[in-house]
This record gives sequence, C-alpha cells and structure tokens, in this order.
Amino acid sequence: MQGSTGTFRLITVLLWAIAAQLVAAPAVADCPHALVTPLIELRSGLVAEGRNVTVEGAVTGVFIGPERLGGFFIQQQGRPPAGLFVYAPGLSADAVRPGDQVQVAGRFNHFHGRPQVSRVDDLHICAHTGLPDATVVRLPEDAARLADLQDVKVRFDQPLTVTGNYELGRYGSLRLSADGRLHRRTGAAHADRESVQARQIVLDDGSYRANPRPIPYLAASGTRRAGDRVEALTGILTHAFDAHRVHPTRVPVFVEANPRPAMPAAPGGMLRVATLNVENYFLTLGQRGAANPVQLDQQRKKLNAAIRGIDADVLSLVEVENREAALDDLLRTVNRDMPAALRYQAVLHRTPGTDAIRNAILYRPTRVSLLDAEADVDPVHNRPPLLAWFSPADGGEPFGVVAIHFKAKVGCPETGDVDLGQGCWNQLRTRQARRLLDWLAGVRRADAPVLVAGDLNAYHGEDPLLEFLAAGKRDLASRHLPPERHYTYVFHGEAGQLDYLLARKDLAERVVAAGIWHINADEPPFLGFAGRSPASGPWRSSDHDPVWADLHW
Repeated sequence: MQGSTGTFRLITVLLWAIAAQLVAAPAVADCPHALVTPLIELRSGLVAEGRNVTVEGAVTGVFIGPERLGGFFIQQQGRPPAGLFVYAPGLSADAVRPGDQVQVAGRFNHFHGRPQVSRVDDLHICAHTGLPDATVVRLPEDAARLADLQDVKVRFDQPLTVTGNYELGRYGSLRLSADGRLHRRTGAAHADRESVQARQIVLDDGSYRANPRPIPYLAASGTRRAGDRVEALTGILTHAFDAHRVHPTRVPVFVEANPRPAMPAAPGGMLRVATLNVENYFLTLGQRGAANPVQLDQQRKKLNAAIRGIDADVLSLVEVENREAALDDLLRTVNRDMPAALRYQAVLHRTPGTDAIRNAILYRPTRVSLLDAEADVDPVHNRPPLLAWFSPADGGEPFGVVAIHFKAKVGCPETGDVDLGQGCWNQLRTRQARRLLDWLAGVRRADAPVLVAGDLNAYHGEDPLLEFLAAGKRDLASRHLPPERHYTYVFHGEAGQLDYLLARKDLAERVVAAGIWHINADEPPFLGFAGRSPASGPWRSSDHDPVWADLHW
C-alpha cells in the first residue's frame, strides 16, 4: 500500500512538472539555447542534490549583498507558480533587476532544507519582461496554500497586525496576524492552536543576519508597537526557522494603530492601588537583572519613570531581588526629588522566603496608615505573599493589600505537573491560589476587604484565576476595559493577562476608574534596560504592564 502511494505521488509530481512546462511563459529569444530544468522539478525532489542545472525565470526580488540574503529570487508562472532562490553572494547589487528574465547555470542544493541554486557558473540577462503579478493570499483561508507558494511573490490585500515584536532587534523580524492581534485567555486545544497558527506570517527584512543595523520597520518615535498594522504587504514568501515569512519587495506601509498611551489620569482624591512586575530588579549584577552598572542605571531610570507615572498610593511590586538593599535602593531612587507628600515607604517583609526574588509593597504614609503586616509562609508558595493592613490617613475603614507572585510557566518537569494546556506548574499555581484564599479567610480583620495584587502567571480562563473568581473575587481592571485591552504580557506573539488586582464585590463597587497601562508588553525588548537601544521614559521598563485602580474610600 505504501509503495502504491509513493508511485501515485511521483506520477502527480511528474504531471505537475509537465503542466508547468506547458503553461510557463515561452522562452525568451535572447536566452541561450540550453536544457532548462523547470523550477517545479527542483522543488519536487525529482532532481538529485549537487547536480548542475540551468534554470530560467523572471527576477522577482533582489537581496544581494553580505548584509542581505546574498542572492535573488526567480519565478516561473504556472498553477501554482514556482519560485526559487539563486544564491550568488559575489554579484554586484545592480547585476540583476526585478523584472529581468534570466538564465542561470549553477549547482542545485539545499540550505537548511530549502532548495536553491548556488555556485553560479553563468548568468545571462535575456530581457527585461517586467514583474509577474503577485499571487494574492489571505489568512487564514490560504494558510494551507503557503507551502505550495514558497519563493513566490505574494501580496496580502488584507491588513495585518503586528502581534509580536520580540525578534525585531535581534533578527529584524515582526510577527504579523490576520483579523487583529492574537490573544491568549487560556491554554488552547490542538485545533485551536492550529487556527491561531493559520493567522500568522512573519515579516522579515531581506536578511538572516543577527542584530541588524539599523533596526528595520521603526516608527519616527523609535519603536514598533504590537497592535500596529501593515497594509498591502508584498514580497517573496519563504519558509525558514520554522515559520512562513515574507521578505518585502515593496517598503511595508505601517499604520500606528496602537500609539503609546498617556499615563493614567491623576487619582483626583481617590485612593490608587497598583501592581507592577519590575522584571528582576537586582543590585547583584550578572544575576537575573542588570548585567553591569550601565544597565542598572537604565533600569533605575525606567522604573522610576514608570512608578511615578503610575502614581499609586499603595503599590505591589513583583520580582525584587530578595535583599533588603535592593528594595531600599529602588525606594531611594523613586523618592529622590519627589515632593514630601508623595514619598513612599516600604512595608517590612519579615519572612520573604529563600527564593531569589521577593514580593514587596510600597505605600505613601500621607495617604494611608500602615496598621500591620504579615506573610503566608506555607511551603506551597515559592515567594511568601506579603499582606499589609492599611487605613486611609484621613480616617476610614481598614483594608488589606496582599502582594503575590505565583509559580511561573517555565522550568517544566518531565513528569507530574506538566503542561496540560495551561502551561506547566498549573497544579501548583492552583494550590497556591487555594492556600492563599484559605489563609486570608483565617487572618481577616473583622470584615475588612483584601485586595490581591500581583502576578498570577495564569491567564484569564485558567484554573488559578478561576479559584479567585469562584471565591467571589473580581478582576478590577478588566471590568473597566474592552476585551482587547485585557493583557499585561505578550508571549510568542499572543497577548494575555497575567497581572491582576482582585477583590470581592464590596471593594469592587468602590472602584471609580481602573486600567492597564500598556507601557511594556507592546514595546520591543531592545528598548529595555538590557536592550541595544534603551528608550528614555517608562517604555519597556519591564516585560509586564502595570495594573491600577482608583477607589472611593
């Protein structure tokens, strides 16, 4: 049965090759007479590796030069059209032009599994016949066709959204998606993951070099935020590094559809509570945070701008180095040159645990009075949650704020608490949520409400958050935002919420305004404190966005 299937596939490929020869453009008179191998044969596996071949086609994209791909693409029309890359790094940049009909003699081989002609012995410009029409594709409808259109000129008539910019500074590429950006609310089933994949394409930069200079595709402000759009993308479709990608033959046109947001409006007499993951604020250099004094100085400046912009009266901090000196240093940085009425103090964490990072709480004594503080030291927690009890400085009912940071979705075990759709360690995060709820019930002061503030490392539809919702907690920020703004983190091009302010109904009803300040997750990492070009101001001060809420007290 397998032999019959293989024979059928071989016959099919041969018929494709014959059809390609019949429908291909007629030979150009000025091309030398030679035995030309149809491109579709080279792509189908019918031609042996290392064989000398002669190919013809129209040049569709030129990427010559040591800083580019080192060659050009040719194409023969057919159904589907067939394209191929010609690797010729020794050519001058003006040796061929898009629209030239060329004949190339060289060696057929593969580079990282991709067919190409290299070691060019002869290149003849037959004529300038003009560019072939681009093949129009749409996602996700044409996702299954992309494999048949490799090295072919394509055009996306639909707008595509920048859904990931993680590799922009490193490799000059952006992850794009159809029908808006990609969002993650929970671990998805296999079929759902396939549908998400079918919406994606990578915009490359005509080069596979690392650390491109200049970094491509930037706006005048020096960034390219997730949520921006690309219109009428046209280029050569390829497959490399496990993704379909497009090397543009026309300069991509961007629409800044997700501009940098203004800082949250001043609380206006309300009590503001917020949480911020500070992305490993370490004084110990070369550990998780800054690698050298320059990076540490950049991190200080960025976090200072972010914390001052948040303007919270009570601020939960996540990922502070587990040393008193680190929190003291950050506190001095923030308080420097700040009006006395706005300066912060830190809640003493007597039992921060043995993890490399700890939870912390800053507060303004002019706005709230610290009544007491305690921690949940149950061994289920990686970082003991810190609970602080406050009352408004001008009088009023007490309330609690507990800073939390649950187990991350990394460092996965081979057995046990493995990824079953919600990331690994989901069972542990769920136990941490249950334990915290039980502990809070036991230490509650009369009926004073407690606001849970921090990083759950769980998306909106995942078990740990569902434990809080089932216990009557409400997500304060998302109730005041449209669904497409419910995110604090971007991972593999998918935006999702990991950071929360959670409280029961009576406290939720005190919320006047709330939101997520998207200063970090949408920004490319090269703008961060350890990046190639750190941005000034709060932009990419962390990899998580801060969450805030204003309460009438």
